Amino acid sequence: MTTRDLFEETYNAVTVNKVRSGLTMLGIVIGIASVIALVAVGQGSQSSIQSSVESLGANLIMVTPGVQRTFGSNVRGAAGTSETLTPDDAAAIGSSVDNVAAVAQEVSGRYQVIYKSNNSNTSVMGTNAAYEEVRNVSMDTGSFVTDTDVANSNRIAVIGPTVLQNLFAPSSDASATPEMAIGNTIKIKGIQFTVVGVTASKGTSGFSNQDDVIYVPLSVAQHYLLGSTKYLTEVDVEASIQDSMTQVQEDITNLLLERHNITDTTKQDFTVTNQASIVSTASSVTDTFTTLLAAIAAISLVVGGIGIMNMMLTTVTERTREIGLRKAIGAKKRDITLQFLAESVMLTFTGGFIGIVVGWLAALAISFFAGIATSISIPYILLAFFVSAAIGIMFGYYPARRAAGLNPIEALRYE
Repeated sequence: MTTRDLFEETYNAVTVNKVRSGLTMLGIVIGIASVIALVAVGQGSQSSIQSSVESLGANLIMVTPGVQRTFGSNVRGAAGTSETLTPDDAAAIGSSVDNVAAVAQEVSGRYQVIYKSNNSNTSVMGTNAAYEEVRNVSMDTGSFVTDTDVANSNRIAVIGPTVLQNLFAPSSDASATPEMAIGNTIKIKGIQFTVVGVTASKGTSGFSNQDDVIYVPLSVAQHYLLGSTKYLTEVDVEASIQDSMTQVQEDITNLLLERHNITDTTKQDFTVTNQASIVSTASSVTDTFTTLLAAIAAISLVVGGIGIMNMMLTTVTERTREIGLRKAIGAKKRDITLQFLAESVMLTFTGGFIGIVVGWLAALAISFFAGIATSISIPYILLAFFVSAAIGIMFGYYPARRAAGLNPIEALRYE
């Protein structure tokens, strides 16, 4: 039997009963489409989380006051709420730790912010000029806090896009432009601040909205909002190169342990967090999540393979006399095996191709209608396609061998 004859016979056998062939392929279509769509959701989520973490800053190491929590430990000071981190600690990090590109000091709190008749409960952060570089802050309009503003305690404010809309939008159905805010005065805790800049949108990170924040000079926040210059809420450190982040983190830990006179590391009163560790942990979680989704979806592929085996066994029974006639006129076992195996593979290949298209469209629809980030992976598409072919071979082999093993005389007598 030539390849052309094999293809024609296979095509005719599959298309002679289109409804049955279509229902048989349905399991493969659903399985492949589910794998592609769910993996796209998982990988899209991973990319979204990674981008969100990286938007916090480049080569970022965060130092916060408070003892680290461990599972099974008693409740201690939560990181960020204790008063154990000082401006002198931040200065020591900048001067004593190698491979540090910049150090940003922060104090923060939530306050009621008022502009004319509009008000909003917003996060207010006092910081210095280095924050713009360390945290990858981009300006839409105006300028960020400068070292001169900090030195002179200038009561200026840089607002995020969400604050801009909450305070300066003309109405609920209209948007505010940055120009509406620049030069105007807002009140934070009853104190007047002049808006000098509006940051570009960065979106959310975890549970915080990076656009719903107001930046003011560190000295102003300490004197007028917090009433204390002794402690910091956080110190952000930018490592000069990514490969040095672990070294910088270890050096900061050792330096602060020495400055705080702590010999037992389990009692350290600060927390040092490496951005790379956050990304790695998030990626590990989303990888596990994606694998789980793909494994669940792959079950339908097995069900589809069983459906193909069931159809092929039925086909062998229906075509018993045909098989007997072919063998009687000289067809070999190999020819019969190839014919039925080719039918099985054609069904799975066709179902796999349709499943890829449906899965691709489903991933795009999820992203468009549900607003969930998706990332379609070409390697997973190729893997799904080859898996469908493998299923056709595995689940089609037994019916093909059964057909090839029929006795021609008994097959011709079959009613």
